[in-house]
Amino acid sequence: MVIKTDELPAAAPADSAREPSPQAGGKGRPGAAELPSVMLLNGDCPESLKKEEGPAEPPRENGLDETEPGEETTGQEVIVIQDTGFSVKILAPGIEPFSLQVSPQEMVQEIHQVLMDREDTCHRTCFSLHLDGNMLDHFSELRSVEGLQEGSVLRVVEEPYTVREARIHVRHVRDLLKSLDPSDAFNGVDCNSLSFLSVFTDGDLGDSGKRKKGLEMDPIDCTPPEYILPGSRERPLCPLQPQNRDWKPLQCLKVLTMSGWNPPPGNRRMHGDLMYLFVITAEDRQVSITASTRGFYLNQSTAYHFNPKPASPRFLSHSLVELLNQISPTFKKNFAALQKKRVQRHPFERIATPFQVYSWTAPQAEHAMDCVRAEDAYTSRLGYEEHIPGQTRDWNEELQTTRELPRKNLPERLLRERAIFKVHSDFTAAATRGAMAVIDGNVMAINPSEETKMQMFIWNNIFFSLGFDVRDHYKDFGGDVAAYVAPTNDLNGVRTYNAVDVEGLYTLGTVVVDYRGYRVTAQSIIPGILERDQEQSVIYGSIDFGKTVVSHPRYLELLERTSRPLKILRHRVLNDRDEEVELCSSVECKGIIGNDGRHYILDLLRTFPPDLNFLPVPGEALPEECARAGFPRAHRHKLCCLRQELVDAFVEHRYLLFMKLAALQLMQQKASKMESPTSLENGDGLSSESKPDAPPAPEAGGEEEGSSASGLATVKELAETVASDDGTADPRGREVIRNACKAVGSISSTAFDVRFNPDIFSPGVRFPESCQEEVRDQKQLLKDAAAFLLSCQIPGLKIGIGELITRSAKHIFKTYLQGVELSGLSAAISHFLNCFLSSYPNPVAHLPADELISKKRNRRRRNRPPGAADNTAWAVMTPQELWKNICQEAKNYFDFSLECETVDQAVETYGLQKITLLREISLKTGIQILLKEYSFDSRHKPAFTEEDVLNIFPVVKHVNPKASDAFHFFQSGQAKVQQGFLKEGCELINEALNLFNNVYGAMHVEICACLRLLARLHYIMGDYAEALSNQQKAVLMSERVMGIEHPNTIQEYMHLALYCFASSQLSTALSLLYRARYLTLLVFGEDHPEMALLDNNIGLVLHGVMEYDLSLRFLENALAVSTKYHGPKSLKVALSHHLVARVYESKAEFRSALQHEKEGYTIYKTQLGEDHEKTKESSEYLKCLTQQAVALQRTMNEIYRNGSSANIPPLKFTAPSMASVLEQLNVINGILFIPLSQKDLENLKAEVARRQQLQEASRNRDKAEEPMATEPEPVGASEDAATQPPAAKDPSSPSLQG
Repeated sequence: MVIKTDELPAAAPADSAREPSPQAGGKGRPGAAELPSVMLLNGDCPESLKKEEGPAEPPRENGLDETEPGEETTGQEVIVIQDTGFSVKILAPGIEPFSLQVSPQEMVQEIHQVLMDREDTCHRTCFSLHLDGNMLDHFSELRSVEGLQEGSVLRVVEEPYTVREARIHVRHVRDLLKSLDPSDAFNGVDCNSLSFLSVFTDGDLGDSGKRKKGLEMDPIDCTPPEYILPGSRERPLCPLQPQNRDWKPLQCLKVLTMSGWNPPPGNRRMHGDLMYLFVITAEDRQVSITASTRGFYLNQSTAYHFNPKPASPRFLSHSLVELLNQISPTFKKNFAALQKKRVQRHPFERIATPFQVYSWTAPQAEHAMDCVRAEDAYTSRLGYEEHIPGQTRDWNEELQTTRELPRKNLPERLLRERAIFKVHSDFTAAATRGAMAVIDGNVMAINPSEETKMQMFIWNNIFFSLGFDVRDHYKDFGGDVAAYVAPTNDLNGVRTYNAVDVEGLYTLGTVVVDYRGYRVTAQSIIPGILERDQEQSVIYGSIDFGKTVVSHPRYLELLERTSRPLKILRHRVLNDRDEEVELCSSVECKGIIGNDGRHYILDLLRTFPPDLNFLPVPGEALPEECARAGFPRAHRHKLCCLRQELVDAFVEHRYLLFMKLAALQLMQQKASKMESPTSLENGDGLSSESKPDAPPAPEAGGEEEGSSASGLATVKELAETVASDDGTADPRGREVIRNACKAVGSISSTAFDVRFNPDIFSPGVRFPESCQEEVRDQKQLLKDAAAFLLSCQIPGLKIGIGELITRSAKHIFKTYLQGVELSGLSAAISHFLNCFLSSYPNPVAHLPADELISKKRNRRRRNRPPGAADNTAWAVMTPQELWKNICQEAKNYFDFSLECETVDQAVETYGLQKITLLREISLKTGIQILLKEYSFDSRHKPAFTEEDVLNIFPVVKHVNPKASDAFHFFQSGQAKVQQGFLKEGCELINEALNLFNNVYGAMHVEICACLRLLARLHYIMGDYAEALSNQQKAVLMSERVMGIEHPNTIQEYMHLALYCFASSQLSTALSLLYRARYLTLLVFGEDHPEMALLDNNIGLVLHGVMEYDLSLRFLENALAVSTKYHGPKSLKVALSHHLVARVYESKAEFRSALQHEKEGYTIYKTQLGEDHEKTKESSEYLKCLTQQAVALQRTMNEIYRNGSSANIPPLKFTAPSMASVLEQLNVINGILFIPLSQKDLENLKAEVARRQQLQEASRNRDKAEEPMATEPEPVGASEDAATQPPAAKDPSSPSLQG
């Protein structure tokens, strides 16, 4: 998947009913036949079924309601986005003029940003750009600037400073000084995060590809570190974050800080003084600097004596860097070197990520003086103001206004989605800071006299509440436990409604933050909500879980539009006066019209139907599959609901059932009509009825697959006819559809349409008598879904015992931390980790020093902030008690019996690793620990001390807005690639990449998937340099946005290693594979199915460089892992045997080689048969090995007989060719090449180049000419599809599918 499961598939549920059908001549996006998955009617059905309710349906309004990207996205629109660039000349003071490539839709401001990043102009911030003496407006687009064209000269003009500009300038200089310093990434601030790829590739692969090509066959050191060899028990932590040479900072200054003489007194302000700085240079010279409207100069103040008059000489300079260059030679030299290094780094190592990524380990860092950090800590970080001076942001207005932007065509949609994404990432960052400030006690409650748990907060126009059951609101659902779960359920609801994106329906900005054991919900504020009671405000839904219920026609109309994509049934319930009230959501969903006139919905915690396996209802029995597995089980709260993916999978399952049932009935009808048993297998009954001139059905015994497919096609046709209700369907056909609908629980009798009533089994909700039959059917549907989850979905999952243990430990840790005051936090966390992971039997907690603890502890303060509890109960926890609680929690929450009483027993029994458990618990709770080697197994001292706990970060859950057009291009590209049309696929994926960049900026998970697929396509098409470049970006981005040891990052490293090997960068390929293996060992341990693929890769590369013994260690390990996970008779195991045999052949150990190849041959023969190509290949190889073995034996016999005088022909032991190793690497990585002649390849490349030239030409052509079609056409319609040479396909590779 491109999309993580918890981040709703962008437009999949919502947009399906709007695509133009290819059969109907719709031109645009590929039809369902081309998309990789079956789309059903409720958001997922095949194209042909979508027309059934078309005319009656209200227009779809979900992000792309007016049109699909394909309907209106003609070439012209895309041209708008990728307008041809042109170059301008920049004249800046003090440097040579240079030219800069720009694009017409860029803003003037973006040229400012480029100049502030360039090595020779980076020290300027306060300037304007002039064209022919006229100043350009910061925020105007370049295309709107009169007279700006190819070759225009833009002059950089220095502008006078204001206090704001001076602050921006100092902040920028500080950022330049810290540009190679990773401390912001370790501290998790300003969206900085870590990347280590350059450590393993020695810089940029693009250059080294050219540089090292000739040298790579020199002897290379292939020896892996001891700790990554198969069978090694050592799991060091330090290699996780290798020290980067660039981090040893070049010291430019000792101190740069705000002076204590700020702000300037009135008389100095009137001389233009804006603020004062204090600097100690590397040469230990102490100077005071005045920032004035004209620039920066030295004044005569000292630390204790204020004299603002200019010093002599004063060195007045417009930029602080120019001033420091004049007074400190070391600064001048080191600053220049630092900037040179900065611009040499890959841009992806420097760009901020959209959301903060936190590191769970960090090295010991020195805490250096930093004026900007200090200022931030006491201003914006505590909520006095955001970046906009003197004002806070109206988050709700920003969030809702961006949703109201127009979306009729592609450029409008891109602008809208970019704005939505930007505001969401800003809101998430602000909400996270606010939540931490609330828990740390830095925000005053709006109800300070109430008990801590009941307090609510407003900070920076965001409303914060704690995850406790206030006023027994969740009494019937599980109290505090339910109140803790409700915010995440609500967030999932917000995600879902946002993805459906109905115009006129608004949700709140919502972020859920777990920090220091507390759950905080941050929400934007509905205008006017704080001035009135909730009872008055709510005009739709219920504020007391169904006792009083109200409805509203406008809300019903808006929610009706979401009901099909979300599979929610419009239904009636009874209120407290026994009146029927109609709803199109769960009763808890509340509708409030804000003072801004917008219709808001909130409390979306029951958007999805309940999971009956965890909701025992008296008098209701679950299906047998559930009962057999011991369900239903009472859970500690009653808010368990089915995930959206499960609901979608269940509906898809039902749809297939519907098609099969209808096809079966048609066959039976046809059989009884024709009285011929042979046609039973063909299911073509309806076509022969409705089309008298149809050709006769083929004879029985034709392939079953073909017959069932034609039967399903007939059903589709019939379903369309019945649904269109135009009277052409015959009565027997209608009956077939009606029976199939009834059997699968469809709410319509003429079309497949499964929806759920979210209020079924809700405590306190009552239904009218007239609806009892519908309610009964809905109850049955929910029971079937519960059974489907157990019988079809869960068997495909493997229980991760480590995950179960760490989740149970997390639950305990949450309540444990709530009792800890701030001064005891590191002691408490290290004590918990000792009890959890250390073999030391009786760790002792260190309480904070007595003098810090208040003597008046007995007076209970009701209004202390949430994070300021002061009990010390946590200090008495023992390892025995903690593990007993973990086992209890695993039993109560997951119904799993753990057979262990200590961490050592758990490790022994379940084959776990302590380092992996440490990583998991740290990531789940936000702990950051010191990067060092921990002696977990020592029985003489505890593994952790207070000093090892460096920080505790928030764990943040938020909405991920999607780039829907880009996502459609991406899916269409994937579909093309999977059909073998590589160049069309490549074009579409490139287009998707442009659109993703347009919406998300440069860094995002989905851009990462795009780059990976592009790299793979270029690799398959033989362009290794392009493959390397794209994959390098994918690795960097994965490290930055997902984490340096995230499973995705490990896979990206493996792909990059393959492309390096293909480009003859052998030592780099090995370093990357060793890094991937180290990370896999750390995250999963040796015993993981992916380890087989990784070890096969390493073994093959080592075989290629003739390190045979090392190669065998890895390949034999891969064979063992494959055998364990896939069974000794699987084809993967056969391939493993063959790889091992090849190495033994190279070592001339033919007996072992023959033994392994025979094993492989036997598997191929039994699985694929004698005549299969693989079996024949293996048989040939066996003959070849036998001949070599015989030749060797003859030679040996000759030596024994004749001694040293023997006449021995030289034995030929061939080293493996790089080409053969690469071929095997491709096979194990799932890349299958269909042979192309050199001519075909040349034609393919020429065609791609020709198309690019055509695109360029058409962009430059006059708009009146016919626009270029950038959207893919439906499959058979492509003009050159028939003539395209077959290329490479990649059927099995997960990475190809993103």
